[in-house]
Amino acid sequence: MNQEKVTELENKINNDYSNIAGMVVLKDGKILYENYFNECNATSRIHVYSVLKSIISLLIGIAIDKGYIKSVNQKVLDLFPAYTVKRREKTIQNVTLKDLLTMTAPYKYKFAPYTYIKYFMSDDWVKFSLDLLGGKGHIGEFRYTPLVGPDILSGILVKATGQSVFDFATENLFSPLGITVESNVILHSAKEQSAFNKSTSISGWVSDQTGINAAGWGITLSPMDMAKIGQLCLDGGMWNGKQIVSSEWINESTKEHSRWEKINLPYGYLWWIIDSKEHACAAMGDGGNVIYFNTKKKIVISIASLFVQNAKDRIELIKEHIEPIFESCEYGGKK
Repeated sequence: MNQEKVTELENKINNDYSNIAGMVVLKDGKILYENYFNECNATSRIHVYSVLKSIISLLIGIAIDKGYIKSVNQKVLDLFPAYTVKRREKTIQNVTLKDLLTMTAPYKYKFAPYTYIKYFMSDDWVKFSLDLLGGKGHIGEFRYTPLVGPDILSGILVKATGQSVFDFATENLFSPLGITVESNVILHSAKEQSAFNKSTSISGWVSDQTGINAAGWGITLSPMDMAKIGQLCLDGGMWNGKQIVSSEWINESTKEHSRWEKINLPYGYLWWIIDSKEHACAAMGDGGNVIYFNTKKKIVISIASLFVQNAKDRIELIKEHIEPIFESCEYGGKK
């Protein structure tokens, strides 16, 4: 490892990516680099926003592996038999789990910011999202839904497993990986939400008033927690000799199923596909939060970031400035 290049990288982070809170690089499962910025440290917990979506993908895979969910082709409303479909609303009846996972389900709303205000005021985010699912759009067309919509998957996990998403995740994913998420967090006001977004000391997962955990945002993790999730995926769902999620699910969820044509970026099951030839994928969250793994190069890079508007592209940082430094290293060591 070239220490001069590492120093250049840290200077670049401080100058051009100054909201980064921490970064971990693993190669062959060993720590090559771990460092923290902005007065953060290994105990800091950062709100990682949409990185949570990829974690939800893993939980859906585990639920399918365990037989709680039949398959991704199961229709969403099969799991909500008590939900009343509005008259003349037919599209929603054909939406499947796969449509939700690949961001190819249609929704009724057009102007997200207005919808978000109503979303946060709602006591039941699953019903709120179901009420917006369907409409005149076509199933199969990519439409990235950062906030309103993914919570349906949390509702599905609760219906299918009989557990809260928090308990299911703790038992089947977090505890085996040595990740601690301490408690549910209910936000009662915009002020509390802002404080949660900025905090580096809260270990928790946001839920609505009914106890359903958010699926598209709202969990705090450390960079090492994030790196563990990346390593799990790089190793085909295996952790310390135990199969946490099936290799079949990892392979299926991290290959292209849809594509955001506007930015020409392939999408799997709530994972972004960065390079299909190298099997490089990423979970990406607002503000510059990233879990990146590259199977060919056996490298995992996690970056936790404090929120800023229009954060600079972390994938560009990874591909041009981080990966080239560490991809040829064959030993572990902690900075």
